[in-house]
Amino acid sequence: MTGLTEDEVLHRVENGVAWITLNRPEAMNAVTWDQRERVIALLADASADPAIRAVVLTATGKGFCAGADLRGGGGAPAGERVAGDVARMIRLGAQRLITAVLDCEKPVLAAVNGTAAGIGAHLALACDLVIAAEPARFIEVFVRRGLVPDGGGAYLLPRLVGPQKAKELMFFGDALPAADAERLGLVNKVVPAEALEETARAWAERLAQGPTRALALTKQLVNASLDGDRAAALAAEATAQEINMTTADANEGVASFVERRTPKYLGR
Repeated sequence: MTGLTEDEVLHRVENGVAWITLNRPEAMNAVTWDQRERVIALLADASADPAIRAVVLTATGKGFCAGADLRGGGGAPAGERVAGDVARMIRLGAQRLITAVLDCEKPVLAAVNGTAAGIGAHLALACDLVIAAEPARFIEVFVRRGLVPDGGGAYLLPRLVGPQKAKELMFFGDALPAADAERLGLVNKVVPAEALEETARAWAERLAQGPTRALALTKQLVNASLDGDRAAALAAEATAQEINMTTADANEGVASFVERRTPKYLGR
């Protein structure tokens, strides 16, 4: 990977939680191609590592992510493009990033510290849970630039708030304060800025103590539920439970109920 300094995406693992932190505060964490690749790789690592049982995605400074860094050389200059260049750039860039969050086998929690605009908003909304600091704002900024929403926005947003509200947000591009985002169901919880990390840690560590494989299967079922019919959803549910019942955590959950004790899940 070229062009990425080690401190532009911070990474640490504590108590079974992987913390992935965008760290270009001077650019409001507008994400570069190299940062995207690093985040995608870290999410894939989290899926494969049994010691990681939850992920927190956050950022430093006043911005969570101001979108794609349009000055970062993400594609050929407009005058040199040929048909297919832009679609390829979107598929390999923004869409891969959002898909990496949606497909991560561990619960991913967004701790939104500030403005989440464009692909930055979609990065947060792709997460399984969203905690926002009071100053945070969500902006479908594309229309302000004469662009179509990308990075899965037209897929994610209607599923969260319905088509009419999604169109309002995308047609006007107005900033949506954290409190309003919570009211619409885009955000699970809004907290004072100074409480964001502590709250995110508490939720993530609680997830990390849970039955990790059951959470992964539950995530897959919920994410797929809006894309298929009832028969397909019920068949997937039955298959997921069949798979889950082979795990040690499922056996522990049943045994702890019978023995009237608190379960101790190992994520296996």
